Amino acid sequence: MPKDGGIGASSKRREDIRFLSGTGQYTDDINLHGQAYAYFLRSDVAHGKINGIDTSAAEGMPGVLRVFTAKDFDGVGGIPCGWQITSIDGQPMQEPKHPILAEGKVRHVGDPIAVVVAESLAQARDAAEAIMPDIEDLPAVMDMKAAVQEGAPKVHDDLTSNLCYDWGFVEDNREAVDQAIKDAAHVTTLELVNNRMVANPMEPRVAVGDYAAHSGESTLYTTSQNPHVIRLLMGAFVLGIPEHKLRVVAPDVGGGFGTKIFHYAEEAFCTFAAKQLRRPVKWTSSRSEAFMSDAHGRDHVTKIELALDADNNFTALRTETYANMGAYLSTFAPSVPTWLHGTLMAGNYKTPLIYVNVKAVFTNTVPVDAYRGAGRPEATFQLERVVDKAARELGVDPIALRRQNFITEFPYATPVAVEYDTGDYHATMDKVLEVSDHAGFEARAAESKKNGKLRGYGIAHYIEACGIAPSNLVGQLGARAGLYESATVRVNATGGIVVMTGSHSHGQGHETTFAQVISEMIGIDADQVEIVHGDTARTPMGMGTYGSRSIAVGGSAMVRAAEKIINKAKKIAAHLMEASEGDIELKDGAFTVAGTDKSVAWGDVTLAAYVPHNYPLEDIEPGLEETAFYDPANFTYPSGGYACEVEVDEETGRVEVMGFTAADDFGNVINPMIVEGQVHGGLAQGIGQALWENCAYDEDGQLISASYMDYAMPRSTDLPMFKVDHSCVTPCTHNPLGVKGCGEAGAIGSPPAVINAVIDALHRGGYDVPHINMPASPDRVWAAMQGAKANMGAAQPAARSTDTAEGRSV
Repeated sequence: MPKDGGIGASSKRREDIRFLSGTGQYTDDINLHGQAYAYFLRSDVAHGKINGIDTSAAEGMPGVLRVFTAKDFDGVGGIPCGWQITSIDGQPMQEPKHPILAEGKVRHVGDPIAVVVAESLAQARDAAEAIMPDIEDLPAVMDMKAAVQEGAPKVHDDLTSNLCYDWGFVEDNREAVDQAIKDAAHVTTLELVNNRMVANPMEPRVAVGDYAAHSGESTLYTTSQNPHVIRLLMGAFVLGIPEHKLRVVAPDVGGGFGTKIFHYAEEAFCTFAAKQLRRPVKWTSSRSEAFMSDAHGRDHVTKIELALDADNNFTALRTETYANMGAYLSTFAPSVPTWLHGTLMAGNYKTPLIYVNVKAVFTNTVPVDAYRGAGRPEATFQLERVVDKAARELGVDPIALRRQNFITEFPYATPVAVEYDTGDYHATMDKVLEVSDHAGFEARAAESKKNGKLRGYGIAHYIEACGIAPSNLVGQLGARAGLYESATVRVNATGGIVVMTGSHSHGQGHETTFAQVISEMIGIDADQVEIVHGDTARTPMGMGTYGSRSIAVGGSAMVRAAEKIINKAKKIAAHLMEASEGDIELKDGAFTVAGTDKSVAWGDVTLAAYVPHNYPLEDIEPGLEETAFYDPANFTYPSGGYACEVEVDEETGRVEVMGFTAADDFGNVINPMIVEGQVHGGLAQGIGQALWENCAYDEDGQLISASYMDYAMPRSTDLPMFKVDHSCVTPCTHNPLGVKGCGEAGAIGSPPAVINAVIDALHRGGYDVPHINMPASPDRVWAAMQGAKANMGAAQPAARSTDTAEGRSV
């Protein structure tokens, strides 16, 4: 059993004390002396030419301090994109300017046109309603395939077309893949949509800008997952503020899910306006505003082809994807459908040839960027749906087909440029079947049938890449930043420890898990360890939290810094005990001399470091504080098997999730309870995408799912009690903790498991439905059943036979 507070203990989250007691400090809780309020006037048309903006009435209204439009930002840079992609022809992607306020044209509903800053939010809102923009409507570009046709209206007039890039990967495989598909014994083809999502974190975005005239220092308080990156992008590329004159603080943050990674115009505006007005300026997003200003996720349209030989071995995979960029390039947007998607198309399978083509397209919609999983859910959904469809076409069991093609030898170099270091996919398959009681499914299906429902069982396997790295590789792939992480470990004279990390916690529990690691290494109580994050003035330069990188990359940096501390402390202990440094051991908070009863407590050594009366000053300097930067050698590769059971009501098409099981391999686990919570959250989001959530536009570019009245978020009553297992452990081989990451897994593996279950239920009822796009809403499921009936000549569906090998209908 793990010791209390150490690695492997299910310690309660320390930060929850303040969250549950209402004493947390979120950005909206920050109110500065003399603060003014900003309100953004946003476009209500998707595409239009700005002929003029009359702000005169607004400027004279009570409380108004100033009205800003694009002309006030002359000399200010646009919001930068952090990743460049190169097209098949060797040309760099088209990269339009992303201004703080719309210049010349509006390009999506919600595009900011003007900002009023006033003494109160109500006054700013009233004044914004008095602004009179003269906008000439232009045709909206909404359909991605139509957008890249000759003669389509252009979102950006200065670009050659609406095609951002046309990316091929791995280009050397292209001809071989084409030939393998021609020569295949069987080819399964599937066209599918990965529906557009709105992240909807519990806390909307907020920005508070401040400026100290006496020092020339600017401070931004913001709801961000990576404050150091915001400081770098905003300071260097937008506002021209030297980093030492710019502080970015991300206090408690109520969820991010990717949408708070990016640098947004509102952050730059509040920082800029605070300096202009010599007053703090605050902006708080409403929920409705968030729907049309926060970056959206997913939105891919894909054709995937899987080739198999006569023995049902996978021989080749080919995909063509249209990926929506929206109206502008968000911070990491170009990387999501390419390097975070194409590199995962091998999945868990030893497919020898893979070719991925991605066409990224500008449309008159909100920019699209990373959303929980970022590229990996899109890859997994394509792959796991086409494998299931192939099994059904071949008349074989989908579990057996997966097992036959699983990778079994590691390390394994995929044909899409990544190398998996460890994994055991048969073990996670065995575990998910066991925990989900797969053997008892037929009895449950029979009971559902008695109750007039169709029951289905869907399986999916996934692999993801976490801790994006190393920096020299991602630099070659187009990243405009390093992807290392940092930590400073400071030991106080009395033995307490402060860890300052470049990672950021917004629900992951870093203040608990990071302390557990240090507790384990030193042998002191976790309560003696404080974790500091989210403030560029107090922490070393770091890349923040996303991509399940915190413990694998940030935790590894912390371990390296702590190792430096321990090595120095051993020198001091050796001096105090007049022993050889090589004989010193640290265990349970005490240094001992191996093979003797000599010992000195941790606190005595730390005191000696700061009160060096008896201290080897000629060898080492006083104090105990070390910093480390960790740049991983490779991604980490969590994987797992997921099983979903659903009931489908034939009369209405309504789908109910009856059970869901997740068996994940996360490598070594620091805190099982926190890991379980992370998986639960990901499953809720993935199931939400599969069955309910959908961000929809009409043909004119109006967002028709712009509130919770129209955008169906899952409720607790919609979800079953999840069964979560992480007992299958193959430790990562290239980081000091052997960890892999867990934050996104649930959202990656669950959508295909749900849709596979729905399709299975329909086939059990005799409905030959090959695919249903997400979300599998009642109307879509009902329509699919009616279409299947029509194809059968409106005959009543007949019962299907069942092959009981592994208990699945075929």
